[in-house]
Amino acid sequence: MKIHGIHHVTAITSSAERIYDVFTNVLGMRLVKKTVNQDDIYTYHLFFADDQGSPGTDMTFFDFLGSSKAVKGTDEISKTGFRVATDDALLFWINRFDQFQMRHEEILDICGVKCLPFWDFDDQAYLICSDEQHQGVKPGIPWKNGPIPDQYAIIGLGPMVFKVSHPTRFDQIVTEVLGFHQVQSEGQMIRYELNEGGLGASILVEYDPDSNRAVQGFGAIHHVAFRVSKRSDLDAWIKRLNALGYRHSGHVNRFYFESLYTRMYPNMLFEFATDGPGFIDDEEDYLTLGEKLSLPPQLRKSRRQIEALIRPIDTSDTNRKREKSI
Repeated sequence: MKIHGIHHVTAITSSAERIYDVFTNVLGMRLVKKTVNQDDIYTYHLFFADDQGSPGTDMTFFDFLGSSKAVKGTDEISKTGFRVATDDALLFWINRFDQFQMRHEEILDICGVKCLPFWDFDDQAYLICSDEQHQGVKPGIPWKNGPIPDQYAIIGLGPMVFKVSHPTRFDQIVTEVLGFHQVQSEGQMIRYELNEGGLGASILVEYDPDSNRAVQGFGAIHHVAFRVSKRSDLDAWIKRLNALGYRHSGHVNRFYFESLYTRMYPNMLFEFATDGPGFIDDEEDYLTLGEKLSLPPQLRKSRRQIEALIRPIDTSDTNRKREKSI
């Protein structure tokens, strides 16, 4: 049942094409899988991660048709954190965001973590955070063909930021159920870690009792997933959630990993996801990850129908030259 950290985070975008451009050309993260939402085949599901699609490094996006813009507020997963190796890397990212005219703030110290806040075209909120003083969950591998020098590259997820109106209730969930412990508090913000620690196993919780409840849409986070090792861990979590009286999805096979979904806190969807099998599979090898529309086995018989329903997006990276930034 041990949780090893953040597995992935899934958000909603208004444009699959534009988010592909931002994540590959600006942020230097690799598209490791271009597929569809397995519960809504009209919707793309894009997975951006490190060079090999390692668990704990991927942010994924849905582009739901007809989605409205998110209404920010309380009781939401409010920001996605990314890890870089050093404090100096944050200075590199300030210059890069200025170059690409991406909105950002100055570097902040948030509960002992040096972070650079920034936003994309949908007002989706992010942090780039320095690993320099934080040891724990192993980082990922910089994308070899990406535009970012290895010493500045994004190497994983964390910390995630949650905004809540009932901090005592949320604290009980993350400490007594999920196994996090408080590390540091500062004003209305608390930082938690679990097990191995480090930013890849870290969350930030902000107390916000005054805002209206957030409403999902493009520019918002859909859910966050926590890492477990294998299917038997999911089975153990199913028993534990049953014993605690939390409703859940039961086991769901996503092919690239296996999952379990639950809502333990209002307005937030949590997932438990296994580290494997991973994104290198029978359809794509390491060199061609993300280049074609990939489908899990249960959808492959409908490939013609799916390809007719969704617009093509050119994600062929094998022969695309990206100069390393300086």
